[in-house]
Amino acid sequence: MNPTIILIGPLGAGKSTVGRLLAEKLALPFCSVDAVRGQYYQKVGYDETVAAQIAASGQGIRRVLRYSQPFEARMVEMVLAEHHGVIDFGASNSVYDDEALLARVERALAPYPQVILLRPSPDAAESTAILKSRLVRMLTAAGREFNDELFVLNDYFVQHPANRRLAKRVVYTKDKTPEQICAELVQIVA
Repeated sequence: MNPTIILIGPLGAGKSTVGRLLAEKLALPFCSVDAVRGQYYQKVGYDETVAAQIAASGQGIRRVLRYSQPFEARMVEMVLAEHHGVIDFGASNSVYDDEALLARVERALAPYPQVILLRPSPDAAESTAILKSRLVRMLTAAGREFNDELFVLNDYFVQHPANRRLAKRVVYTKDKTPEQICAELVQIVA
């Protein structure tokens, strides 16, 4: 049995916050893929210049995501080989449009019984609205700029069937504090 716990879900779902709490509670190491993405991108040949050119060309963030997906799939394999404990996948690491890439990530996650999707609600529209409100608060508090493209992308993450396919469990987080979610996860993985 693999003791590693993997948290997946859209932007603002609470993967990092809850993941840190869970790692602390279970005395496990914590890895946020978003925090180590740069070093893995270098290893797998991701080209920031190409991604920037795609973004600047007006093709949008979804086209950048499509460019990134093969690199993300390889990065997932490498992260899983090098890290254990509680792993917070970035929102893009569990969403693949290409069936071969999704199947590749699915195979990489097969040995892990605790792949948990965090999502506010079973209702996609409600989840999207809750996450938008949460992201606006977080980004405004951090003084970061954002536009509607971010929310359209996050709706894509919420709606995409890959998260459900990869998840072995789903935890709905609406009206729960991070501490309550952490306690629920402790019960699940115990």
